[in-house]
Amino acid sequence: MVELPLVVGVDGSEAALRAVDWAADAAVRHGMPLRLLHASTEWTDDWAEEEPRPDDVVAGAAERARQHAPDVRLTTDVLAEEPADALAHAGRNAFVLVVGARGRGGIAGLLLGSVSLSVAGRADCPVVVVRGGDTARRGEHGRIVLGVGDLPEDGVDAPAARFAFREATARHCELHAVRAWRRPVLQAQRHPLLQGNPSRAREREALEYLDGALRATAREHSGIDLRMRAVEGPARAVLLEESRGADLLVIGAHRRRGHLGLQMGMVDHALLHHAACPVALVPEHI
Repeated sequence: MVELPLVVGVDGSEAALRAVDWAADAAVRHGMPLRLLHASTEWTDDWAEEEPRPDDVVAGAAERARQHAPDVRLTTDVLAEEPADALAHAGRNAFVLVVGARGRGGIAGLLLGSVSLSVAGRADCPVVVVRGGDTARRGEHGRIVLGVGDLPEDGVDAPAARFAFREATARHCELHAVRAWRRPVLQAQRHPLLQGNPSRAREREALEYLDGALRATAREHSGIDLRMRAVEGPARAVLLEESRGADLLVIGAHRRRGHLGLQMGMVDHALLHHAACPVALVPEHI
């Protein structure tokens, strides 16, 4: 059986080095090899003094990984390709792709680099965008959050759920499964024909959906401290708030088979740009 590596994109930026730290920890935690990948089409024999050479970029990243996690099993690659293309291709044979939130030469004020955004929207494997503060990146909150939206295949055995349970198992931490729900408009308007408590019904429906969506996966990971919560509000706002006390936010990304180009929804975009912790975007084909 082929052992899939964790692949991390490196470009010499500080954000990429933070991604290397996160990936090195994850590789040791899961007992997997780590592959450092640097790709660029701007190779020349006449390098500017301030620009690091490709071999120096990967050597520096490798040294960083070894210092951070001495037991990590490490390989490096330097490719003459567009970075996003190289990483997306590497994702076909990876357990997960790891990228930093920003890269070298990023536009001032840009919250998520173009390479990271492209990889997150195209890759066939889970993509982790490493963002947030030191506490979250080091995993000190002891909590992973799984955002549960409307899942493919009736929510049965969803890849995002499997990823979150596996990560919580490896970290020995809590897993909070969260589903957002909205108050009925008619209730807010106090419509005279409205009977009962629709808000309570909506919350109950959300909890029942969580239970049905996660029952099979939870049974396989019975040792996990799983907490299911239905939270009122827009999914974007709910999950951004949940990210403030999390070490990792896991969300599913619907992928249409045969569809080319970026495939991400508005909530995915918002979380990748603004979450207070690393975000794992897990493809779920529909």
